[in-house]
Amino acid sequence: MDKKKVLIVTYYWPPAGGPGVQRWLKFVKYLPEFNIEPIVYVPDNPNYPIEDESLQLDVSDKLTILKQPIKEPYKLAGLFSKKTSLTISKGIIPEVKRQSIIEKLMLFVRGNFFIPDARNAWVKPSVRFLLKYLEEHNIKTVITTGPPHSLHLIGLQLKEQLGLQWIADFRDPWTSIGYHKQLKLMKRAERRHKKLEFKVLNTADQVVVTSFVTKKEFKALTSQPIEVITNGYDVEVVGETVLDVKFTLAHIGSLLSKRNPEVLWRVLSDLVDENEQFAGDFRLNLVGYVSDDVLKEINKYGLIGYINEVGYVSHNESIKYQRQSQILLLIEIDSEDTKCIIPGKLFEYMVSNRPIIALGPKGSDVESILKETNTGTYFYYDAYSILKTAILDHYEAYREGNLQPYPIGLQKYSRKALTESLSKLL
Repeated sequence: MDKKKVLIVTYYWPPAGGPGVQRWLKFVKYLPEFNIEPIVYVPDNPNYPIEDESLQLDVSDKLTILKQPIKEPYKLAGLFSKKTSLTISKGIIPEVKRQSIIEKLMLFVRGNFFIPDARNAWVKPSVRFLLKYLEEHNIKTVITTGPPHSLHLIGLQLKEQLGLQWIADFRDPWTSIGYHKQLKLMKRAERRHKKLEFKVLNTADQVVVTSFVTKKEFKALTSQPIEVITNGYDVEVVGETVLDVKFTLAHIGSLLSKRNPEVLWRVLSDLVDENEQFAGDFRLNLVGYVSDDVLKEINKYGLIGYINEVGYVSHNESIKYQRQSQILLLIEIDSEDTKCIIPGKLFEYMVSNRPIIALGPKGSDVESILKETNTGTYFYYDAYSILKTAILDHYEAYREGNLQPYPIGLQKYSRKALTESLSKLL
């Protein structure tokens, strides 16, 4: 039986680093096991803010990868301010009161002139190229994944012109995600964003989302079928790791300005002041980008001397940090807009066999998953007393040599099991 051919349109692909690349890299890895042949379409000359060559190891040499050039304004913007361009291209938007004139101008231009995003110039040439390729190779199914959501416009036009099966995968929401509100949108631009979002949601044959909160939000906009397929974990072989001797709390990933739980820094500061033994054992590992605002807040609580600021590391290195740390921190912005965010690293955390302490908004999907899998504890930003008690309990378990979680039901979050769910939609 011949394998069904499916075209996947994605912006992030190795050597891109960061969380955006993982989802479809892993789906593509396992789809052939479910009698589906993926063909991947990516930019030929993308402007990736982070690169990780180690991810190339997951790309089969049998995979067909199509590439076409892309014109990106971030490269031009970099002529004016390379640092600002790189920061905004990562999705890191400074607080309004701290924005320079150049940053304000770039955000205004980005939001009002590049709709839905700065990769929209890739839509027309991609459609032109893919129309011919799809017909020549008799491919009847296309998947687009965003952000960048401009890639869904490629799927939209291919659907309208060829009438093929189109699945629109949303790794993050579109108009309701937090940074969208920081783009200084004029009313005309805001209407355009919402119109495009509505059209994509109501034209795609199938919508796929990563969280139940997003599904509920989208169900108010469309009657098309919506499936939740979360991110997940893969079997990662990184060599033997040994638990840290110190009582390490590790956060893996970006700590943006608003991802800054004062309650956690206050709890840790008080434990250091009140417990000399804790102070001698405690270390805070920050693996990834950390904003100046977060560092200033940590410094305000006298914790700078306890920090190991590692910076960005490869995916394999991040897995090592996860497995050797005593406790893993998962921190999300305390906002209604972030209830739908389930960081991809959550699932890697869950199989690292280390306890998770998570902080975020009430009603988050993360809270539900942690409870369901018994892999960690979730706290709100006002939970000083219970957070302090929990960390102290973990510390006592560490001192006694029995600090570990007892997870249940993790298998359904494996990348292979999730790919099987995707294959059924195809």
